[in-house]
Amino acid sequence: MELVLNTYGTTLAKENGQLIVRHKDGKQIIPIDKLKTISISKGAKISSDAALLAIENEIEILFVDNTGKPQGRLWSVKYGSVSTIRHKQLDFSLSKNAIRWIKNLIGKKIDNQIALLISVAPIDWEHQQVLEKTTRRLNDYKEKVKNIDAEIISDIAPSLRGWEGASSKHYFNTINLLLPEEYRFKKRSQNPATDIFNCLLNYGYGILYGKVEGALIKAGLDPYVGVMHREDYNRPVLVFDVIEQYRIWIDYVVIKIVQQKVINEDCYSIKSDGSYWLEGLGKRILIQSVNDFLEEVTLIKGVNRTRANHINLNATKLAQTILKSEL
Repeated sequence: MELVLNTYGTTLAKENGQLIVRHKDGKQIIPIDKLKTISISKGAKISSDAALLAIENEIEILFVDNTGKPQGRLWSVKYGSVSTIRHKQLDFSLSKNAIRWIKNLIGKKIDNQIALLISVAPIDWEHQQVLEKTTRRLNDYKEKVKNIDAEIISDIAPSLRGWEGASSKHYFNTINLLLPEEYRFKKRSQNPATDIFNCLLNYGYGILYGKVEGALIKAGLDPYVGVMHREDYNRPVLVFDVIEQYRIWIDYVVIKIVQQKVINEDCYSIKSDGSYWLEGLGKRILIQSVNDFLEEVTLIKGVNRTRANHINLNATKLAQTILKSEL
């Protein structure tokens, strides 16, 4: 369960050993045993007692911006990264093992994109030839990624980014054809979005950033020591690496929401510069849809867990891989 506080004036407090949400219509008791994450946006407040109670019960507290992306978090001190693994992360990022890891991750992302396109396209789709052409192109980029090699990641990072970006461009061009016409977009847009589909996508990715960063921290990894995105100063670059394999989950949820046409003009606003921003109703629909999807149990590599737990398991596996890695 995720508690989202995004209404101005809402306060989360502690009362008689319980978490209480106070708002203009009264107050509500929040069951601690079912709560995993507290997400707080501008205008909402949390008391120090409530924060300490959440930390004591290993409940994540995220402070998010208007796009749903975490800008800060509170977590237990026992999740802190130890020096051993931090040193190992730095060694790993400069090793051949890092190259194999990032190539495998990008290949997995492309496989996921192909699988999604095939799964959501109707059997008798009028753009079947476009789908087949896109699939071939994505497989070509996957082969390029598979065959490139170097001694350190920085030697091939520009090529990897280029192929990853090109494959995503073809992928989203095909996704666009699968959407109802009123939700189609001219191009992939970020910071800010220039259409409602990208607005939903960006906010969904923001939610996912928080999940991935939390999993890395719990696994003892330093989110600021990345592999392919290592040049981005003072940003959680390892999150940018790891999230790629999960973006497909947000893509799927947003596509389904749009295909069902549940997002209307009450769900978003358009600013004077043409940018799109989700409003309260739109955020509630998307957050609930994403959380429901992440809590579904699914089989991945022989392990039956919720998708959210798979993120945590993979973070732990990455930490173990890094600790065992040899240069």
